[in-house]
Amino acid sequence: MHEAKYLKVARIVQNRIKDGTYKTQTPLPDQEALAKELGVSRLTVKKALDGLERKGLVYKQSGLGTFVLGDIPIKESNDAAANGFFGLQEELGRDHISSEVLHFTIDFPDENIQKNLRIKNNEPVYNILRLRRYDKKPFILEHTYMPVKLVPNLDYVILNDSIYEYLHKQLKLKFSVAYRKIKAAKADQWDQEFLKAKKDDLILELEQIIWLSNGQPIEYSTSRNRFNERNYVVLETKSF
Repeated sequence: MHEAKYLKVARIVQNRIKDGTYKTQTPLPDQEALAKELGVSRLTVKKALDGLERKGLVYKQSGLGTFVLGDIPIKESNDAAANGFFGLQEELGRDHISSEVLHFTIDFPDENIQKNLRIKNNEPVYNILRLRRYDKKPFILEHTYMPVKLVPNLDYVILNDSIYEYLHKQLKLKFSVAYRKIKAAKADQWDQEFLKAKKDDLILELEQIIWLSNGQPIEYSTSRNRFNERNYVVLETKSF
């Protein structure tokens, strides 16, 4: 699969920030100018800049444009935006992320899954457990439930690549809302086996429900990583 246009635009802008072409605390060219230069739509540029803002590279000033933020002293390489709608491959690069499917079945949902996905007990769900590796090292243990009626023909080929890319590009589904809860937990047997965590290690767990634009929940999932492998951050901008 080819890299999405907005990711290419984001990479170009990020490289220009890195090499000093776009300097700290200065405005970027406006979206129309960037779109014309790079041969893409203004919407593609906006999506690229939105992603860079979540990464903490730029910030937007209402009526003034988008500015280069510059270095954030407390920022670390394993920081991830807590308010993003993208998968790991988009966030960290297709060449760096691989998936190992540990469990994949179609089940009838228990009461908790029924409540979280707003489905009945006779509506089957995919029950998916994947180990996501970053540069071939264990990174995230991801347990996902999705209604079969909303995600037809999900298979191992897709699971070993990108579920979100299949949802967005093939099924043309659009996310609208995500509720995320981040908490600390003790390492369980799965964490010890697949994430190589020690018995007393702390685990960071991201629990989330994602809704489609029509208000139907499409995903309930938990993502677990060792405490020192990944942080979740939010960049908030406000003009006072």
